Amino acid sequence: MTTNLLMFILLSLVILVFSFLTIFSRKILRAAVSLLFVLVATSGLYFMLDYQFMAGVQLTLYAGGIVVLIIFSILLTSHINQKFEVPGLMNLVLGGVVAIVGATLAITSILKYPFKMTTEPAIKVNMQEIGNQLMNTGYNGYALPFEVISILLLAAMIAAIIIAKKGK
Repeated sequence: MTTNLLMFILLSLVILVFSFLTIFSRKILRAAVSLLFVLVATSGLYFMLDYQFMAGVQLTLYAGGIVVLIIFSILLTSHINQKFEVPGLMNLVLGGVVAIVGATLAITSILKYPFKMTTEPAIKVNMQEIGNQLMNTGYNGYALPFEVISILLLAAMIAAIIIAKKGK
């Protein structure tokens, strides 16, 4: 067994275990921390695929930003000891059906795609071009979508705090 295969198996197990812990944990803070481990392990898979840029974005944006925002919101609204109630039987059945349909759709899509080996060398990543696109607001620019998403996240966090404070 090679080191790459061992790391892939280890990261996959971490993703699977902590995904289930995220879903089935009844404490909200534990679910958020489990989600953090899932996102960090996903960035590890990106590193294994030599997608360093995508791994960095995964770590900084999702693991570093979104999860910290979720945990900050939980701690700010004083719901750290809140336990989710046990879902009803109908919700469990419908959730299971949706999960099975989604998994079936994803697996059949992957199995139908003809993955082919290539002998072409990997495309070199031009960090200058990536940086220009991230800072550009014009065609192929990402500065404006990032700003819109940041405003949307801020509005969602403020709304969540207002709703949580009304419940007291």
